[in-house]
Amino acid sequence: MNILIVEDEQRIADLLMDYAKAAGYQVSHLNTGINAVETIRNTQPDLVLLDIMLPGVDGLDICKEVRKTSQVPIIMVSARVEELDRILGLEVGADDYICKPFSPREVMARIKAVLRRHYEAQTPTDWILDESRSQVLFQQKNVALTSVEFALFHVLFEHPGQIFSRTQLMNRIYQDGRVVSDRTVDSHIKKLRQKLHQAWPDTEVIHSVYGIGYKFEILDEQEPAESV
Repeated sequence: MNILIVEDEQRIADLLMDYAKAAGYQVSHLNTGINAVETIRNTQPDLVLLDIMLPGVDGLDICKEVRKTSQVPIIMVSARVEELDRILGLEVGADDYICKPFSPREVMARIKAVLRRHYEAQTPTDWILDESRSQVLFQQKNVALTSVEFALFHVLFEHPGQIFSRTQLMNRIYQDGRVVSDRTVDSHIKKLRQKLHQAWPDTEVIHSVYGIGYKFEILDEQEPAESV
C-alpha cells in the first residue's frame, strides 16, 4: 500500500513517515498543497493523509478537487478542532478526520481501518486471486495467467472503478525501471481479456477508457462497456 502524506510541518511529516514505514507502507511526502491534486492523479496512492492548513492550496479545496475524479481514501489532519471544520472536511469527501495533537499510533490505526473499509466495500468478494499460482477463480472456474497478466489483473482488481493510465500500470508492474512501451501493456491487456472472456464470456470486467487507460469494473448487463 502506498500512502501520500501532504503536510507542511516537517517534524510531523517525518514522524508520520517513520510510523507508516514501520507499519509496512510505502510513503511519499509533499510539504505544500500546490501540486497535490496533480500528484494524486499521477501516482494513484492507496491513501492520502491530508493536512487542511497548507501553504499554496487549502486541504479542503484539494479534497474537493480530487473527489471529482477519484475515490482514493483521504484522512484529513488538522489543528482545527471546531465541529464545523470536521463536518466540512467530511462533506467535501474525506473518509476520516484527525485533530492535532494526535498519537501516531492512533493515526496508523485509523489508516488501517479506513483502508479496510474502503477496499472491502469495493472489491468483489466472489473473485479469488491465487498469487502463488498466478490463477484467478470465479464461478467455479480457474484461469491460469502469466506473471505479468496476473500482476496487471491484480492492480486493476484491487482498485475497482479506478482508471489507470498505461504509464501507471507500467510503473506498478515493472518496478525495476525497465523501458516498456504502451503497446506492450496493450498487448498484455488484450491477452488477459481473451483468457478471461474464454472462461467467462458473459462477464466483462476489464474496460478501456478511451485516451486514458484501463479499469476493473463489473457493469450491469444493460450497461454497455466503453469501446476500445
